[in-house]
Amino acid sequence: MELFVFDLDGTLLDNSSRISVFTRDTLRELERNGIAYTVATGRNLHAAKDIIADHGFGLPHVYTNGVLVWDPRLESISLGNFLTIVEARHILAAADQADLTPFVHTINKQHQHAIFHPPVRHSVEERLLGVFAARSETPVKPLQAMPNDVQITNINMIGQNESVDFVNDSISNEPLLVAYSGPAMEDQSLKWIDIHHSEASKGAAIAALREQLGASRVICFGDSDNDLSMFAIADESYATSNAKDPVKAAATAVIGHHHEDGVARFLRQRFGL
Repeated sequence: MELFVFDLDGTLLDNSSRISVFTRDTLRELERNGIAYTVATGRNLHAAKDIIADHGFGLPHVYTNGVLVWDPRLESISLGNFLTIVEARHILAAADQADLTPFVHTINKQHQHAIFHPPVRHSVEERLLGVFAARSETPVKPLQAMPNDVQITNINMIGQNESVDFVNDSISNEPLLVAYSGPAMEDQSLKWIDIHHSEASKGAAIAALREQLGASRVICFGDSDNDLSMFAIADESYATSNAKDPVKAAATAVIGHHHEDGVARFLRQRFGL
């Protein structure tokens, strides 16, 4: 079988971070025609599951850039490639030097997510904290309350461009860390950065999923740096027109804009839906 893999933000979702009616109907046609598809996203399980619920995503999903895989049929999570305490301390120290607030994302043995953070320093971090707190299934707590037995999936932060660049440079000598960053949608003078273990990638997770499902071909769709690893292992890869230039360069072809249902329109044309 062919396995189609969709990134979410900037790819399958519109500018409101939702699946449009046109894309929803296209996914229903894929399901009706027995075409296999799944998701590979930088979001964690709780930040994505409500968005893709009831849209036919029955195969295992890739979350947190490949740190974990969720099987909705078995309601089980495959775990691995977490940050060590030493690596986390390095990131926290860099954030402190850059005057940024790190948000530490964790998962416990019961597969429950939680976010821990030191006191916030800037108004933009207050807003991000509000976004996290609004997700009722992901508790947000002070860093000193973080239990010793949780696993750290990733650490992210937001701030001025130069501050985020400082953090990125500070961890560049850590061979087992990888960072993705980009401009914040609400303010181009701000950047976000997300850091996790280098062995956790969408590409590695999709390669394992390909073997598990016995897929003969993998076709991926994405827009950002964290999609390049799955583009590298895919038989075909497609970048939305809003994608970063390196992603477009790595793609088999460039398709329509994410806010204009570029993925759905491509699929309808490909399968004559």
